[in-house]
Parts: sequence; C-alpha cells; structure tokens
Amino acid sequence: MKRWQKLLPDLFGADTGTVELRSFPDGETYLRFLSGLSGQMLVVVCTLDRPNEKILPLLFAAATARELGAKKVSLVAPYLAYMRQDRRFNPGEAVTSRQVAQLLSNAFDWLVTVDPHLHRYGSLAEIYRIPTRVVHAAPLIAQWIRTHARKPFVIGPDRESEQWVSAVAKSADAPFAVLEKVRRGDRKVEISVRSLPELDGHTPVFVDDIISSGRTMIEAVRLIVERGATHPVCVAVHGLFANHSDCLLAQAGAQVVTSNSIPHPTNGIDVAKCLADSINDLLKVTL
Repeated sequence: MKRWQKLLPDLFGADTGTVELRSFPDGETYLRFLSGLSGQMLVVVCTLDRPNEKILPLLFAAATARELGAKKVSLVAPYLAYMRQDRRFNPGEAVTSRQVAQLLSNAFDWLVTVDPHLHRYGSLAEIYRIPTRVVHAAPLIAQWIRTHARKPFVIGPDRESEQWVSAVAKSADAPFAVLEKVRRGDRKVEISVRSLPELDGHTPVFVDDIISSGRTMIEAVRLIVERGATHPVCVAVHGLFANHSDCLLAQAGAQVVTSNSIPHPTNGIDVAKCLADSINDLLKVTL
C-alpha cells in the first residue's frame, strides 16, 4: 500500500508539500519546509508508532508552519500513541496520555485518528482541547472476516474487549467468545480458554485493537492450537509488533492481519477512505 503522505492527498484532493527532515551529528533535528505555506491549510500526516522519535519533530513542524504563515495546522495520526497510560497505576507515575494530549492540543488545530485506546476515557474530548474525529475500524475488520475467514468464530483477548468484539462478530455474522486474561507484567500474561466452546470446523479469529508485545495473542493461539484448532487468524487495528511479535505469532501458527494505520507487511485492511472522509468533515466545519 502507498505511504500515507501519498495515499491521503489522492483521496481528498489536496496538494502534497515537501519537508526536509534529518538529524545533526549530535542528534538534534533539522527541519525545513520546501513548500510555501502562507495562507495554506496544512494537514500533517504522521502515524505515531515509535513516538519518542517523532513527537518532537512533529511539534517543530507545527510551530514552524505557523511562523511561515499557515492558516491552520492539523494532524492526522492514524495510530495515536501514549493512550494506554490513562491513570496513575502506582504512586509517582506520569499519566502520559494527558501530557501528550496537552502537547498536541497546543500545537494543532484538529486531530483525526483511528481507534485510539479509550479504555478509561469516554472520548478524546476528555483530554484533547481541539476538535477530533475518530475512525472506527470495526466495520472494515468485520468485512475482512466475512470475505476471508471460512466459518469464522471471533475471539476477544479479555473481558474488556467484549463490547468491541461482539460488535465485530455481529457485523461479520459470526459467533464470538472472550478469553480470561491475567497480566503478570509487561511481558507475561496468563490466558484461559476454558470458556471457549468447541469450534467444530470454525476458523478462530482473534480480534484486538493493538498487538504490541503480542504475548496475549501468542499464548491464546498456542492454547487454541493445542485444542485442535487449525488456521487461526489474528486481526488487529494497530500492529506495533514489539520484539518481533509478528514473527512469533506466525511461528505459533497464526495468520496475522492488520490495518494500514501503521505500515507493515501484515496490512490487509485499508482505513484510508474513512480517514479522508473524516478529514473532509473537519475541513468543512473548521474553515
């Protein structure tokens, strides 16, 4: 699939600008716009996987664009980072979701993203002070399942995923169940499949919003294969794949499919048209 910087302008009729971005030998960022910005509505497209190396140049770009006369500066982040630390789990911890929201709200006029991790927040409006639009990938995932999975049985990784997974399953006209998960740390989880019925020739399709370490899905796939299931599929909106978890899932016997919110060889679900529709919507109301 095309990279976002080429894909989205094709869909909503925008011109494509050019920016030079590189690092000095000491690691500091050099940034220069090579396109005129005076009076322009600038939409910066930057998916925020590996966020620590992207956010500071992103803030530099927004500030520079305003200095150069851009009329508005907005952000399309198909993957929005720093959403999972949404409360202080232990004394002294940073609630980074709120802090990043403050930084981006100060820098941009509006934001479009795909399925942010809204676990303890009702909406992005709780932490972002700018207009936002959220693209929901569930209908696209359901369409992929209907098209590609034979007799699908949709499985969620834990009880927290039940509402989302049930909606995907209903749209895909498939039965569903959720697993019991106990997290013992960042890299250790325990999964129980005792509540799963017999699959009886169904294709098990694990669905989650994010695959990062992949430990939950790796363990779930291993357990389901031990029970005799064949050709399991793991579908996620955002494929971060820390520590080569995509390879580990494949080794466990799973086909892995993600949306193109983060470019990766597993991309099979295209969210570009939905993003373009949200961008057009915000452009109309913010002109």
